[in-house]
Amino acid sequence: MKIRLGYACQSETLSSITTSSTYTYTNYSKEKDYQKLNNIIISNLLALEEILTYNVKNNIHFYRISSQLIPLATKEDVVFDYTTPYQEYYTRIADLICKNHIRVDFHPNEYCVLNSVKEDVVQNSIAILEYHYQLLENLKIKDKVLILHIGSNVFGKKNSLSRFIHNFRKLPKKIQESIVIENDDKVFTVEDALYLSSILKIPVCLDYHHYICNKSCIDLEKVINSWKGTPKMHFSSPKSKLKKDFRSHHDYINSDSFIAFLKSIQYLNCDLDIMIEAKKKEEALFRLVRELKYKTDYVFIDDTTFII
Repeated sequence: MKIRLGYACQSETLSSITTSSTYTYTNYSKEKDYQKLNNIIISNLLALEEILTYNVKNNIHFYRISSQLIPLATKEDVVFDYTTPYQEYYTRIADLICKNHIRVDFHPNEYCVLNSVKEDVVQNSIAILEYHYQLLENLKIKDKVLILHIGSNVFGKKNSLSRFIHNFRKLPKKIQESIVIENDDKVFTVEDALYLSSILKIPVCLDYHHYICNKSCIDLEKVINSWKGTPKMHFSSPKSKLKKDFRSHHDYINSDSFIAFLKSIQYLNCDLDIMIEAKKKEEALFRLVRELKYKTDYVFIDDTTFII
């Protein structure tokens, strides 16, 4: 059973660069400065190229790209081409991803609420998904993955799940085929995600931290079987045991909990890509690796990949 570890968006080591530099809508509305927007986009793309280069040199094969890569891309009244003028940058990044077999994905933010009761929010959510899909196209990613939470619970869980199904079916087929559904920490459980998976034929990404916050019956074999390729999972540790902090992510990963989790799923005997969602990013990943090497007999293939 091969496990690959990854991290999300910002590198702790390369803290001086970011792929998420912003140009707020408020400032844009005052300035209408397309050159400023252009410069920010180039800066973000160059930062992504540098982070991916860093990942390659450190044998990190799994990475989540920031949703904020292209500021203002989903604002209806901000019209610009974020594909053609930046083809040189996309091509270099795409080559880096392809040649080094890096698995990348996106996790649209909390403003993407596909099952909202507000039509304008639904339309904006569709625009957000189209933007993310276009970026995956620009980067020539074949295994396109957009990880979504189920979203709103207005009018109760049953109605909310029905709205998700209804609005999902409005999406273009290509976007439907890229969506992966994730359980959350308050309302929608793994069981709810599997219900949607059974109807919509989409994969389920198990978030283990969310699961321990919001437990339900869980069939791990169904989670695994919902994927056509290597399944993805998310793992984080609570900030503290206090109720007010339990849902928040810790800076690092509790290695004992991680080992116990792997032991509980080892019977599945399938390869997994596990996204480490910790505030210290890849530093948390490498600290976890050091502890795993000390505490277990896992066979490490490289810096972030091991066999159990």
